[in-house]
Amino acid sequence: MHIVVCGALVVDDAVLLVHRSPTRRAYPDLWDLPGGHVEAGESERQALARELREEVGVEIVAEACSRVGDLWAGSGEDAVHVAVWHVGAWLGSPTNRAPDEHDDLAWVGLSELDGLPLVNGGLPALLRALDRPAASGLIEEVA
Repeated sequence: MHIVVCGALVVDDAVLLVHRSPTRRAYPDLWDLPGGHVEAGESERQALARELREEVGVEIVAEACSRVGDLWAGSGEDAVHVAVWHVGAWLGSPTNRAPDEHDDLAWVGLSELDGLPLVNGGLPALLRALDRPAASGLIEEVA
C-alpha cells in the first residue's frame, strides 16, 4: 500500500488545488490537493512539509497543521491511503514548482468542488467539514 499525504491550504472558503498533467501515469488530467508519497523514515507531517515545499513552494507552520481525514483509492499493490491535512498557516505564495507533475493550480471555492473532475470523490465532503480557524492562510514574512 502506498501512503500519501496532501495539504488543504484554505483562504476565504477557497482551497488550493493542483491539476495533474494529462501525461501523468496515475490519475491524469484531474484536480487534487498538493502532496505526495511519504518516504521511508518520514512522518506524515515531515512528508507534508517536504511535498508542499517541492510542489507549491510554501513552508508550512507545523503547529498550524492538523490531520482531518483519510481517503483510499485502488486495491491490492496499487492501493493508496491518503492522509488529508489542513494547513492553517504557511510562509510564501503558492506557485507551481512541479510543472512536470501539474499543469495548473487554482484557488477553488469549497462550494464549487462538486463540479470538478477530482482524484477522489470523497474530497469535497472532507474539505467542507474542515473546522478552519479564522487566521488561516499566508503568514507575512517580516524583514
